[in-house]
Amino acid sequence: ATLLTAEALVGGPLQSRLKGVVLLNCAGGMNNAATLDDDWRVKLAYPIFALINALLSIKPVAQFLFDKIRDETFIENVLRSVYGNQDSVDQDLVDLILGPSFKPGALEAFVSILTGPPGPRPESAMPAIEAAGVPILILWGEEDPFTPMDGPVGKFFLDTLEPRSSAVTKRILPGTGHCPHDDRPEEVHEALLPWLAQL
Repeated sequence: ATLLTAEALVGGPLQSRLKGVVLLNCAGGMNNAATLDDDWRVKLAYPIFALINALLSIKPVAQFLFDKIRDETFIENVLRSVYGNQDSVDQDLVDLILGPSFKPGALEAFVSILTGPPGPRPESAMPAIEAAGVPILILWGEEDPFTPMDGPVGKFFLDTLEPRSSAVTKRILPGTGHCPHDDRPEEVHEALLPWLAQL
Protein backbone atom coordinates (compact mmCIF):
# COMPACT_ATOMS: atom_id res chain seq x y z
CA ALA A 1 0.00 0.00 0.00
CA THR A 2 2.86 2.39 0.72
CA LEU A 3 4.19 2.20 -2.83
CA LEU A 4 0.75 2.52 -4.39
CA THR A 5 -0.02 5.53 -2.21
CA ALA A 6 3.32 7.13 -3.07
CA GLU A 7 2.76 6.46 -6.75
CA ALA A 8 -0.70 8.08 -6.55
CA LEU A 9 0.72 11.16 -4.81
CA VAL A 10 3.51 11.70 -7.34
CA GLY A 11 2.48 14.28 -9.91
CA GLY A 12 -0.65 15.19 -7.96
CA PRO A 13 -1.57 18.16 -5.78
CA LEU A 14 -0.33 16.39 -2.62
CA GLN A 15 3.14 15.47 -3.95
CA SER A 16 4.80 18.09 -1.74
CA ARG A 17 3.57 16.14 1.30
CA LEU A 18 5.38 12.99 0.20
CA LYS A 19 8.74 13.30 1.93
CA GLY A 20 9.93 9.72 1.51
CA VAL A 21 9.00 6.05 1.32
CA VAL A 22 10.13 3.31 3.71
CA LEU A 23 9.95 -0.28 2.50
CA LEU A 24 10.11 -3.07 5.07
CA ASN A 25 10.69 -6.29 3.11
CA CYS A 26 8.53 -5.09 0.26
CA ALA A 27 6.35 -8.02 -0.77
CA GLY A 28 4.57 -8.81 -3.98
CA GLY A 29 1.17 -10.41 -4.36
CA MET A 30 0.25 -13.05 -1.84
CA ASN A 31 -0.53 -15.86 -4.24
CA ASN A 32 1.16 -17.89 -6.96
CA ALA A 33 -0.03 -15.64 -9.78
CA ALA A 34 2.14 -12.80 -8.46
CA THR A 35 5.46 -14.27 -9.57
CA LEU A 36 4.50 -17.05 -11.94
CA ASP A 37 6.36 -15.59 -14.87
CA ASP A 38 9.75 -14.94 -13.28
CA ASP A 39 10.63 -17.14 -10.33
CA TRP A 40 11.77 -20.71 -10.90
CA ARG A 41 10.61 -21.76 -7.42
CA VAL A 42 7.04 -20.77 -8.19
CA LYS A 43 7.20 -22.38 -11.63
CA LEU A 44 8.39 -25.61 -10.04
CA ALA A 45 5.56 -25.57 -7.51
CA TYR A 46 2.89 -24.42 -9.97
CA PRO A 47 1.14 -27.84 -10.21
CA ILE A 48 0.73 -27.79 -6.43
CA PHE A 49 -0.63 -24.23 -6.54
CA ALA A 50 -3.07 -25.18 -9.29
CA LEU A 51 -4.30 -28.11 -7.18
CA ILE A 52 -4.69 -25.87 -4.12
CA ASN A 53 -6.65 -23.32 -6.18
CA ALA A 54 -8.96 -26.08 -7.42
CA LEU A 55 -9.47 -27.48 -3.93
CA LEU A 56 -10.16 -24.05 -2.46
CA SER A 57 -13.01 -23.58 -4.94
CA ILE A 58 -14.85 -26.42 -3.12
CA LYS A 59 -16.25 -24.81 0.03
CA PRO A 60 -16.19 -27.89 2.33
CA VAL A 61 -12.58 -28.57 1.32
CA ALA A 62 -11.66 -24.91 1.79
CA GLN A 63 -13.28 -24.95 5.24
CA PHE A 64 -11.39 -28.12 6.20
CA LEU A 65 -8.03 -26.62 5.11
CA PHE A 66 -8.80 -23.31 6.78
CA ASP A 67 -9.65 -25.06 10.05
CA LYS A 68 -6.32 -26.92 9.91
CA ILE A 69 -4.42 -23.67 9.36
CA ARG A 70 -6.18 -21.58 12.00
CA ASP A 71 -4.65 -23.62 14.75
CA GLU A 72 -2.59 -22.01 17.50
CA THR A 73 0.33 -24.44 17.16
CA PHE A 74 0.34 -24.14 13.37
CA ILE A 75 0.33 -20.32 13.55
CA GLU A 76 3.15 -20.31 16.10
CA ASN A 77 5.25 -22.65 13.95
CA VAL A 78 4.74 -20.47 10.86
CA LEU A 79 5.68 -17.35 12.82
CA ARG A 80 8.79 -19.05 14.16
CA SER A 81 9.81 -19.84 10.57
CA VAL A 82 9.28 -16.21 9.55
CA TYR A 83 10.91 -14.43 12.50
CA GLY A 84 14.67 -14.47 12.99
CA ASN A 85 14.35 -13.36 16.60
CA GLN A 86 12.43 -16.18 18.26
CA ASP A 87 11.85 -14.07 21.38
CA SER A 88 9.54 -11.86 19.30
CA VAL A 89 7.14 -14.77 18.77
CA ASP A 90 5.00 -14.74 21.90
CA GLN A 91 1.40 -15.57 22.81
CA ASP A 92 0.25 -12.00 22.09
CA LEU A 93 1.55 -12.23 18.52
CA VAL A 94 -0.02 -15.66 17.98
CA ASP A 95 -3.35 -14.35 19.31
CA LEU A 96 -3.11 -11.25 17.11
CA ILE A 97 -2.72 -13.39 13.98
CA LEU A 98 -5.15 -16.13 15.02
CA GLY A 99 -8.00 -13.95 16.34
CA PRO A 100 -9.32 -12.58 13.03
CA SER A 101 -9.58 -16.10 11.60
CA PHE A 102 -12.67 -16.63 13.78
CA LYS A 103 -14.48 -13.51 12.55
CA PRO A 104 -17.31 -13.65 9.99
CA GLY A 105 -15.95 -13.66 6.44
CA ALA A 106 -12.54 -15.04 7.44
CA LEU A 107 -12.84 -18.14 5.26
CA GLU A 108 -13.81 -16.05 2.23
CA ALA A 109 -10.90 -13.68 2.84
CA PHE A 110 -8.50 -16.64 3.12
CA VAL A 111 -9.70 -18.13 -0.18
CA SER A 112 -9.64 -14.75 -1.92
CA ILE A 113 -6.07 -14.00 -0.81
CA LEU A 114 -4.82 -17.33 -2.09
CA THR A 115 -6.80 -17.55 -5.33
CA GLY A 116 -7.76 -13.99 -6.29
CA PRO A 117 -5.85 -11.48 -8.39
CA PRO A 118 -2.47 -10.74 -6.80
CA GLY A 119 -2.65 -7.01 -7.36
CA PRO A 120 0.06 -4.87 -8.94
CA ARG A 121 3.68 -5.87 -8.60
CA PRO A 122 5.58 -3.50 -6.30
CA GLU A 123 8.14 -2.84 -9.01
CA SER A 124 5.44 -1.31 -11.21
CA ALA A 125 5.10 1.71 -8.91
CA MET A 126 8.78 2.58 -9.03
CA PRO A 127 9.17 4.46 -12.35
CA ALA A 128 6.97 7.35 -11.22
CA ILE A 129 8.46 7.45 -7.72
CA GLU A 130 12.02 7.33 -9.07
CA ALA A 131 11.30 10.03 -11.66
CA ALA A 132 10.05 12.32 -8.88
CA GLY A 133 13.26 11.78 -6.90
CA VAL A 134 11.41 10.65 -3.77
CA PRO A 135 13.86 9.36 -1.13
CA ILE A 136 13.41 5.65 -0.40
CA LEU A 137 14.70 3.64 2.54
CA ILE A 138 14.74 -0.12 2.05
CA LEU A 139 15.05 -2.26 5.18
CA TRP A 140 15.23 -5.97 4.41
CA GLY A 141 15.46 -8.95 6.72
CA GLU A 142 18.33 -11.14 5.60
CA GLU A 143 16.46 -14.31 6.61
CA ASP A 144 13.07 -13.48 5.06
CA PRO A 145 11.59 -16.74 3.75
CA PHE A 146 8.52 -15.11 2.15
CA THR A 147 10.28 -12.41 0.15
CA PRO A 148 13.84 -13.73 0.00
CA MET A 149 16.68 -11.47 -1.04
CA ASP A 150 17.39 -13.72 -4.03
CA GLY A 151 13.74 -13.82 -5.18
CA PRO A 152 12.46 -11.56 -7.97
CA VAL A 153 11.15 -8.79 -5.69
CA GLY A 154 14.24 -8.89 -3.47
CA LYS A 155 16.58 -8.79 -6.46
CA PHE A 156 14.75 -5.81 -7.93
CA PHE A 157 14.77 -3.69 -4.78
CA LEU A 158 18.17 -4.73 -3.46
CA ASP A 159 20.25 -5.37 -6.58
CA THR A 160 18.66 -3.26 -9.31
CA LEU A 161 16.91 -0.26 -7.78
CA GLU A 162 19.46 0.75 -5.15
CA PRO A 163 22.51 0.83 -7.45
CA ARG A 164 20.75 2.87 -10.13
CA SER A 165 19.14 5.49 -7.90
CA SER A 166 20.90 7.93 -5.60
CA ALA A 167 17.57 8.50 -3.81
CA VAL A 168 17.61 4.92 -2.47
CA THR A 169 19.24 3.84 0.77
CA LYS A 170 19.21 0.17 1.73
CA ARG A 171 20.06 -1.71 4.85
CA ILE A 172 20.12 -5.47 5.21
CA LEU A 173 19.15 -6.57 8.71
CA PRO A 174 21.07 -9.71 9.79
CA GLY A 175 19.19 -12.37 11.73
CA THR A 176 15.88 -10.79 10.74
CA GLY A 177 12.93 -12.32 8.92
CA HIS A 178 9.90 -11.01 7.05
CA CYS A 179 8.59 -8.56 9.68
CA PRO A 180 11.65 -6.47 10.62
CA HIS A 181 9.68 -3.83 12.56
CA ASP A 182 8.38 -6.51 14.94
CA ASP A 183 11.20 -9.05 14.64
CA ARG A 184 14.02 -6.65 15.57
CA PRO A 185 12.50 -3.19 16.21
CA GLU A 186 15.71 -1.78 17.70
CA GLU A 187 17.63 -2.41 14.47
CA VAL A 188 14.81 -0.96 12.39
CA HIS A 189 14.75 2.19 14.55
CA GLU A 190 18.54 2.46 14.36
CA ALA A 191 18.27 2.73 10.57
CA LEU A 192 14.91 4.49 10.30
CA LEU A 193 15.18 7.38 12.76
CA PRO A 194 18.37 8.99 11.37
CA TRP A 195 17.00 8.59 7.82
CA LEU A 196 13.75 10.33 8.80
CA ALA A 197 15.67 13.10 10.57
CA GLN A 198 17.57 14.04 7.39
CA LEU A 199 14.45 14.35 5.19
